[in-house]
Amino acid sequence: MRKKIVAGNWKMNTTVPEGVALAKAVVEKSAQVPAEVGLIVATPFTHLCPVAEVVSDTRVELSAENCADKEKGAYTGEVSAAMVASTGATWTILGHSERRQYYGETDEKLVEKVKLALANGLKVILCVGEILDERQAGRHFEVVKAQVENVLFNFSAAEMASIVIAYEPVWAIGTGLTATAEQAEEIHAFIRKVLAAHFGEQVAEDTTILYGGSCKPSNAKELFAQKDVDGGLIGGAALKADDFIGIALSF
Repeated sequence: MRKKIVAGNWKMNTTVPEGVALAKAVVEKSAQVPAEVGLIVATPFTHLCPVAEVVSDTRVELSAENCADKEKGAYTGEVSAAMVASTGATWTILGHSERRQYYGETDEKLVEKVKLALANGLKVILCVGEILDERQAGRHFEVVKAQVENVLFNFSAAEMASIVIAYEPVWAIGTGLTATAEQAEEIHAFIRKVLAAHFGEQVAEDTTILYGGSCKPSNAKELFAQKDVDGGLIGGAALKADDFIGIALSF
């Protein structure tokens, strides 16, 4: 049975001391959340080592927000999957819409990133989703299908057990707009059908698909009630422990 997950993506926010304090608050409040709900915090690279100490031996898992598409070498400023794993992190987010939009990440580059993440024992939250123009043009299914196929169809059914998908309606990130629960369910169910057609029904049923567009305590319950929405990749609301835990209590 697929796992329910609430993952907090801190993005480029908090200093190291602020991040440590936030992680401590999340750990402290995590006891309120039912055991079947997974909790992940995704921090900037600078925070991984100290936050790994905070979440060690707790139910809160640690993720990076990205990793490089190269194994090692003369790539100044990059952080490899092996480096991420060495901090104690067990997850990485890949393909976030902001990485695609601002840093030109392509599906081809993401294939290499996912390969290296899995090879280094990291689990992956792979983000897919359409921008506003694509949604308005009715191309959202086409765009999301291509992103899933271009990246995930390079991996085996066994490897899919270490991959979570996060659907991001890019037009709803940081804009205050939110996809309706019906819109979220429609495309989550569509992603599952795309997976089923290639990997089979069992992999499709077992794959966790998160909603990643302005999810907050006030709308999480309605979103999480949908059959194919298995949790959330949380942005702004993850920067307050009460809000983050409040979302996790919405199942």
